[in-house]
Amino acid sequence: MAETAQVRARIGKRWRRGGWLAAAALTLSTLAGTAPAHSAAPAQEVTLPLSQAIARLPVAVEDRTGYDRDREFGSGWTDEDRDGCNTRQEVLLAEAVTPPTVTGRCTLSGGSWYSWYDEQTVTATDIDHVVPLAEAWDSGAKFWTRDRRVAYANYLNDPRHLEAVSQRTNRQKADQDVAEWLPVESVRCRYLTYWVPIKLSWSLAVDTAELDALSALAADCPDSDITYTPVP
Repeated sequence: MAETAQVRARIGKRWRRGGWLAAAALTLSTLAGTAPAHSAAPAQEVTLPLSQAIARLPVAVEDRTGYDRDREFGSGWTDEDRDGCNTRQEVLLAEAVTPPTVTGRCTLSGGSWYSWYDEQTVTATDIDHVVPLAEAWDSGAKFWTRDRRVAYANYLNDPRHLEAVSQRTNRQKADQDVAEWLPVESVRCRYLTYWVPIKLSWSLAVDTAELDALSALAADCPDSDITYTPVP
């Protein structure tokens, strides 16, 4: 489907970047033949229609007790592959419409980005967690280890997870879920096909208001296949 093609195109773009995704994809593709006998098998990719994916989401009451973004998810972007570019910079490089100039240890200047939340091309962006950190906490991340939460905050293995968007829309959205905030109408189906697989990949729950909103939105969207891979 068109949405799947868009995601795969972005995966290819990040592969050409030569950093984190190339290593991750190579590891996954060769793991079965090279891993020691005692290693766990890699998670299997799941593909199913959007309506079935929504039905698979666990439902639970959300609870923000104890949430502290910096303490629980880390106070800054990490540089997992130690190439000098942190998570924010990796996303900016991968999603640039006009590539920024890179100097020194990944200092970026210039460049432009297409903020699809509001269909604007911008030169100043925020990096949005499609499923916000506070929403993840409410939906089950409070029970994870801190290391897993930091990994969630910096996750680059799924190009749907982090988006370079206009500062205005990122700040309007804040930590709201789909029952509380949505991008412009023309891209809401796309937003849905990002939100749902992220929640499924990380085994995050939805509350009843969120589930109702997802179901109502999906009724106006193609019931196309979405793909996700559970994160171990």
